[in-house]
Amino acid sequence: MNVYIKNILRFCIIVILQVFILQRITLHWFTEPAGALFIPFIYPLFILLLPFETPVWLLLILGFILGVTVDSFMTTAGMHACATVLIAYLRTNVLNALMPRNLSEYINQQPSIKNMGWMPFLVYSGFLIILHHLVFFTIESWSFVSFGSLMLKVGASFVTSMLFIIVYILLFTRQNVSRA
Repeated sequence: MNVYIKNILRFCIIVILQVFILQRITLHWFTEPAGALFIPFIYPLFILLLPFETPVWLLLILGFILGVTVDSFMTTAGMHACATVLIAYLRTNVLNALMPRNLSEYINQQPSIKNMGWMPFLVYSGFLIILHHLVFFTIESWSFVSFGSLMLKVGASFVTSMLFIIVYILLFTRQNVSRA
């Protein structure tokens, strides 16, 4: 399948999953006087799974389009766009730090468990997802007055999001792992 068609389909599937299914799931991992609810976010996975050789300028544009699309469905006024553009900007640097070779050597490949292994992929996605959540929830609360509550919300949302991302990866990616 053409890489462009594959990524357009991935964009549509992830946005549909996020805004029509996961947005409606409100999970209570802790109780707070304000009744803190959170929604697991898997939509940053679209940025994380783009091919290695995707230029930063295209990542920024796609991150903005993805964030604005999610913002329009969730009526969050640019909060998702801000967090997604930040992780799109940092993605290449994180990959360069984790990958043994230069990213230009990975022709027609994308970050995945097959190309990176479980641990580097989880470190890569986990770092960018926690950064996304930290930015999003900080903008949402717009203060550090209840710093403990903010960190609890970020942590609980991170764990849940990573669980959903791992399930997505296991369901929607082909694992061609040969056992010796």
